[in-house]
Amino acid sequence: MKPKPAGSEKSPDRLNPLNDYLFFKVMGEKGDEEQLLAFLNAVLKRSGNSRLVSVEILENKTFTAEIIGDKSSILDIRAVLEDKSRVNIEVQLRNLGNMDRRSLFYWSLEYTRSLAAGKDYLELPNVIAINIVNFEFLPEGDFHTSFHLWEDKNKSVMLTDALEIHFVDMVKFRVLREKDIQNDPLHRWLSWFDKDSSPELIEEVSD
Repeated sequence: MKPKPAGSEKSPDRLNPLNDYLFFKVMGEKGDEEQLLAFLNAVLKRSGNSRLVSVEILENKTFTAEIIGDKSSILDIRAVLEDKSRVNIEVQLRNLGNMDRRSLFYWSLEYTRSLAAGKDYLELPNVIAINIVNFEFLPEGDFHTSFHLWEDKNKSVMLTDALEIHFVDMVKFRVLREKDIQNDPLHRWLSWFDKDSSPELIEEVSD
């Protein structure tokens, strides 16, 4: 993991890597594929033979009011994986009380806009939404939660794998007592994203 610096790592006033602009500069521009791949493998728990090895970063896409009504929206990070699945990563620092529906909304935009007119529905891609939130989103559960479409009574039955939504709760991560910096790549990434991490920790997780 060698992310581009977000402010001086030696400075007590380190800039917040989860700032929209800084996060985009680290993860969302052409040339950022190496660190984006590392982060996606950490969140999606891909390792060994299942490890992602390539990703295409899409240009930051503005969905205009003409497309979605009276709100213009921008997906923070958009990418296509090697199996043609699409990923959008959203960072939300303030709790506006709508994160569940907001995530579904962005997921649906990426899903439906991926199908050209006249194409078969079978060509719709799987879409993975990853939400990094700087507030406690779900009262219960771990700092990293993920959701799919299961049958209510039989969780072994999945309706479709087209939907996958992750929430990464920075508040819960910060208070996690047992952080496995040495062995857990997601712990290392989130420590780097935490602007209050010590310079020594930032140096350790950036190696």
